[in-house]
Order: sequence, then structure tokens, then C-alpha cells
Amino acid sequence: MAMESLAIIMAVLILLLAAGIPISYAIGISALAAILKTVPLDVSVLTAAQRTFVGMSKFSLTAIPFFVLAGNLMNQGGIAKRLVDFVLAILGKLPGALLVTNVGANALFGAISGSASAAAAAVGSMVMEGEREQGYDEALCAATNGASAPSGLLIPPSNALITYSLVSGGTSVAALFLAGYFPGILWAACCILVAVVIAGRKGYRKPSGSYDWKNLGVSALRAIPSLSLIIVVIGGIIAGIFTATEGSAIAVVYALILGICYGNITIKSFWKIVVDSAKMSGMIVFLIGVSNILGWVMAFTQIPQAISEALIGLTDSRILLLLIMNFLLLVAGTFMDVTPAILIFTPLFLPVVTAFGMHPVQFGLILVYNLCIGNITPPVGNTLFVAIKVGNTSLSKVMPYMLMYYGAILAGLMLVTYIPAVSMALPWAAGLIK
Repeated sequence: MAMESLAIIMAVLILLLAAGIPISYAIGISALAAILKTVPLDVSVLTAAQRTFVGMSKFSLTAIPFFVLAGNLMNQGGIAKRLVDFVLAILGKLPGALLVTNVGANALFGAISGSASAAAAAVGSMVMEGEREQGYDEALCAATNGASAPSGLLIPPSNALITYSLVSGGTSVAALFLAGYFPGILWAACCILVAVVIAGRKGYRKPSGSYDWKNLGVSALRAIPSLSLIIVVIGGIIAGIFTATEGSAIAVVYALILGICYGNITIKSFWKIVVDSAKMSGMIVFLIGVSNILGWVMAFTQIPQAISEALIGLTDSRILLLLIMNFLLLVAGTFMDVTPAILIFTPLFLPVVTAFGMHPVQFGLILVYNLCIGNITPPVGNTLFVAIKVGNTSLSKVMPYMLMYYGAILAGLMLVTYIPAVSMALPWAAGLIK
């Protein structure tokens, strides 16, 4: 019954998505379709409504709307320019300095804003003008911008990791946040390596002259208020001073004050930011609520157990099992956004990895890393297409460079997958997990 129910869920889900039905409705309808063989319609609909309400009633969900609002305030608050200048002051002496700066600024701004597409748009538009003046290849610039933007989604505060915490049954948000630093930095480092190699081949030499310590000091002072958001919020959560939900509220107040001080947020713009954040938060929270129906159906029909038995029966090699799961997640990520994919695949694969001893924190980073790659992979690839638009180029010109970035990013994925310390070292050191 389990595999038959899974087949019904996937078939109905694919058909509804192909027909243009919103993902939240598609998840709920496909779950109900799978349960109707064993549960009467009136009982299943009533239970589904109850599960949706329960799924949206968790207090910890409050962190998501607050972090969305904080990210939107940061997007409008004049943060990106200060971060770009700061990163350029640090990395500006490397070959292809502006490409490398683009990568570093995307990692910082993506972490603060919580949006890869926002990072690609804000940082890319600022760096692109200088890249054109120095004769950089526009397609290369767009590829660098797009490839590096999702790195910030792994670096806390991360809504994707908060969502995973909820779906996985309460995995520590503090542990997940700490675990995200090294994978996020690893992603950015892979992109920097590729950018430096290509820059060397194309003759984009490093700027002449000595290191400008005065410029670094000035840029750091200008960037400190923005960077302090990460230090205050994440530091407070990890130290146990406040919860993730309380930290998200502090982030909103901090971002609002910073935007007002910079003169970039007015009463009119603030109202628009609040409305946009409410719409985005409503979609995310409703999606999480509806996914509770899917979780109930999977538990009732024992789909996770069947998946676990099937994969373990296929091979007893941990290496091959992880390769298969990575492949499936990479394929799914090319068609689905990060949040719905987390909601669908966490209950499917988490029992499998925990069966052979993997910690849920490590799997959470593997899952999010995989799905972030989908952000820059056609046919969906929203972040990649934002970068292409900002760079005023085309997909056909960008893809040859993207293939090199894909190779480096996938190498990083293998490290996160097979070396637990890459994601677990900081949570272990902090004593958050054993």
C-alpha cells in the first residue's frame, strides 16, 4: 500500500504542477488522493483541515515571517553597497577582483537578506558596472553572480534551515545555524576558486599597488552595523540568550533602525515592505500547514518506512545510498523551490539516513545544499535567470561558465555529504550536539 500511495502522490503532484496549480494546493490534493482508498472522503477532508491548522499553529513558525520582514528591510535599507565595498577592500587584490568581490558580497548579503535572488539582483547590479568598465566578459560576470548567490542561504539566519527544523521534528535551530557556516563558506570558496582560475586564463590580472589598509578600515567601519545583525542575532540564539523566534523579532527592529538611519526607509516604503513580507510569509506558512497533510498521509500509509526498506534493500553501501539521494534531490531541485522540496523530501529521506547513523543536522545541510543548486539550474533556476537579466546576457552564453561552477559546487556537496565535520564541527565544538 505504501508504494502505491507514493506513486499516487507523485503522479497527482506532477500533473497538478504541470497544469499550473499552486504548489500548496497541489501538495494537499495529491495527499488526499492517496488516502481516499483507505479513509472515507468526509473523514479525510476533516482530518486534513485539522492537520493544516495544527501545522500553522506552531509558535516557532513566527520566526519565519520576522526573518522575511528583516530580510526585506535589509534589501531596501542600503546594505548591499556597504557590503560590496567591504568585500572589495578585502579581496580586491586577487585576480579577477570584481568577480571575487561579487562572490564574497553575495555570501554576506544573501545571509543577511535570506534571498539568493535578492543578492543576485542587488550585488550583481552594483558590481556589474565596474566589471563592464574593466572589460570583463558579461556572460562570465552573470555566471559568477548567479552561481555564488545561493551560498548565503546556507549561512544563518536561514529560513530554509528553520523550515527543515520544523519538518524534521524539532532539530535544534541553533545547531543547524552553526552547521550552516562551513558549507556556505565552502560554496563561496568553490566559486572564488573557479573565478580566479578563469580570470587568470582570460588575463584579468590582480590590481597593482600595495594593500590599502586605510580603505579596508573605512569600509569595515561602514559595514560593521550591517554585519552586526548576524553577530547579534546568531550569537544570541547560539548562546541561549533568546530563541530563534525572539532573535527574528530583534532582527526586524535592528534592520528597521538601520534602514531609517541610512535614510533609505520611509513611512511609504515601510508599508510596502510590510505588505510584501506579509504576502510572502502567508504563502510560506500556509505551505508548511498544508504539508502537515502530506506528513499525516505518509505516516498513515508508512511511506517513509517503505522508502527506507527499498533503498536499503537496493544496496547496503552507505556511499551509494547517499549518491542516490543526492541525485534525486538535485533533480527535484531543478523543478521545485527550496521550501516545498524540504517539506516533501525530509519525511522521505530522513528515516533512511538516521537508520545508518547520520545525524539530522548533517542531513539538513545536505538537503538544503542540494536544493540550493536547483536555484541556479534550468529549467526553473530563478536565481540564475535573475543574474542573467541583471547581466544583460543570455542563457546560452552563460552555461559554458556555469558548467565549471557546477563542477566546483558539486565537489563541495560531496565534502558536505561524506565528511561529517564539514557541517558538524561547529555544533560539536559548541556542545549543541553529541
